[in-house]
Amino acid sequence: MKKFTTVALAALIAAGSMGVASAADAQSRHDRQDRQEHRQDRHDDRRDDRHDDRSDRRDDRREWRQDNREDRREYRQDVRAYDRWQRSERRYNAGRYAPPRGYQVRQWSYGQRMPSYYSRGYVVNDYNRYGLRAPPRGYQYVRSGNDVVLAAVAGGLITAVIAGLFN
Repeated sequence: MKKFTTVALAALIAAGSMGVASAADAQSRHDRQDRQEHRQDRHDDRRDDRHDDRSDRRDDRREWRQDNREDRREYRQDVRAYDRWQRSERRYNAGRYAPPRGYQVRQWSYGQRMPSYYSRGYVVNDYNRYGLRAPPRGYQYVRSGNDVVLAAVAGGLITAVIAGLFN
């Protein structure tokens, strides 16, 4: 009987440990499955975030391109406002004109360079008084005879000529 009790006890212990092992296996399988689902959820979240970021960046690029397009359009309109050559609609009295020493009155045209002598005493600073628009940055209006020339301050490159502004 002692043998039988020992065998029964051994069988009981073995069966119990098998049951514990299978329960542990089931638990570990369940934990593994939870981790995989969690990993998949994180992966899906990251994919969604990347997709959202991508569409946001795309929208930002579209807005940036549209802004640049509008800026270029405004710039072209501003440049057109200073036509290369235009006849003045109204004439103003501004006193007698005397050209710089060594120069004579001449007709200037777009693309020519105005000598630096003209930038000393012939600059038209009160352009509003004569119905002229404000010159762009780096440019100035210069009187030459009865005409006014829009020239670059640095190099004297002529951008526009307004003919017959003065009497």
